[in-house]
Amino acid sequence: MMIKSRILVSTSILMALSACGGPMSRTPSNAAPVVPAAIPAAAPGDEAGLQRWIAAFKPRALGSGVSSATYDRAMAIARYNPEVIRLDRKQAEFSRPVWLYLDSAASDARISTGRQMLAQHGRTLAAIEARYGVPREIVLAVWGMESNFGANRGKMQIIPSLATLAYDGRRGEMFATQLIAALRILQAGDTDPQHMLGSWAGAMGHTQFMPTSYLEYAVDFNGDGRRDIWSDDPTDSLASTAAYLARSGWQRGQPWGAEVQLPAGFNMGQIGKGTRKSTATWASQGVRRMGGGGLPGGTGSIIMPAGARGPAFLILDNFRAILRYNNSDNYALGVSILGDRIAGRAGVQGSWPRNDRPLSTAERKEIQQRLMAKGFYQGEIDGLFGSGTMASVSAYQRSIGVTPDGYPTSILLGQLRR
Repeated sequence: MMIKSRILVSTSILMALSACGGPMSRTPSNAAPVVPAAIPAAAPGDEAGLQRWIAAFKPRALGSGVSSATYDRAMAIARYNPEVIRLDRKQAEFSRPVWLYLDSAASDARISTGRQMLAQHGRTLAAIEARYGVPREIVLAVWGMESNFGANRGKMQIIPSLATLAYDGRRGEMFATQLIAALRILQAGDTDPQHMLGSWAGAMGHTQFMPTSYLEYAVDFNGDGRRDIWSDDPTDSLASTAAYLARSGWQRGQPWGAEVQLPAGFNMGQIGKGTRKSTATWASQGVRRMGGGGLPGGTGSIIMPAGARGPAFLILDNFRAILRYNNSDNYALGVSILGDRIAGRAGVQGSWPRNDRPLSTAERKEIQQRLMAKGFYQGEIDGLFGSGTMASVSAYQRSIGVTPDGYPTSILLGQLRR
C-alpha cells in the first residue's frame, strides 16, 4: 500500500461531463460481478455520529475540489462499518518470523501461479517493462504479494470504510486525506462508488493502491480513457505499479541486490540500511555473492533480517524503491525473492534459525520499554521492530559486548532483564 497525492485526469474523461457537472462515471465494462461485502449492523449511536460527521466534513471536501454532487452521490452509500474498526484494532499475539513470512511470500504455489501469469500476460508485461524499466518478474511479484495475482482484491466498499475510519479518530486525519482522494477519483470518472472496492483500510485493485497513491501514480496503459485498477483486466494495475517503482528510483538494468556470504571476522557493526558503501568496497572486505559470481555494481547496504545466524543480503537502490511501495524489509525481500523465483533464479540459500522461539507482542513491547529505560530507544512502544528499534538493539548489544545484529530474541530479552 502506498500513500502519495497528486491528481492526474485523462483529457478524454474531462470531455465527458455528467449531468451533475463533473466527469462522467463509467462502470468498467469488463468488471467481474463482484458482490460487495455486507456491512454489519452498527450501534444506532455510531451510525448517527457518522452521519453528523459526514455533514460536517462536506465543507472540507468541497474546499479540496470535490463537487457537492460528487460528495452527495458518494456519501449516499456511507454507513458506519464496525468490521473495519475491529480489523483496525486487531493485533496479532505473535509476530511471524521472517522465514515463515518468506515461506508464504515465495511459496511453490505462488511461484507456479506467477509463472503462469508471466506466460498469460507476457506481451503486456514486456511493453510495461520497456516503458518503465521495471522487470516483469518484479511487477508480477508485487501483484502476487498484494492480491495473490488478483484473487484477493478486497470486497469492501471503500467510501464507507474510509468514512468510518476517518470518523473513528484513531488515525482520523490520515483516513480523512484518503477519503478526499477517493472522492477525487470518483469525480474524475475512473469508477463509481459501488464499484470502488478494496481492503478494509482503503487499498484498492490488483496491486492495492491507496487512493492518494492512485492519484499520484495510476496510469491508463491500455488507452481506454480510464485508469482502471478494479476490473479483471490487470493491465492498468501492473503498469501503475511499474510507474510507481520507476518514479521511486528504480534503476533500469540493475537488480534489487543479492544474497551474500560474509567473511569470518566481519565487522557486524556495519549491518543495517544506515551503512551504504559501493559494492566494490564490500567486495574488498571479503563479501561474496552466495553461489559464486561477482557482486552487482552500485551502492548498497547489508541486512540480516534474522540476525547473525541467518542469511545476509546486499540491498541496492532498487530494493529501496520497493520499500517506497511498502516500507517493510520483509515485504521488500518477499517481492525480491518471489521475483527471482518467477524468473527461474535461485531462492534463499542460507539457513534460517528456525528453532528460535517467536516472541509475543508483549515481549517485543517489553524489549522496547527496557531499551527506552536504558536510554537506547526513543520511539513508540508498539511491539513492531522496524529499522529504528533494530538500530537501538544494535547499540545496546554493542554496549554489552555481544554481536550487534539488531535481532530481537528471547536471549536479548533476558539480557535486558538482568
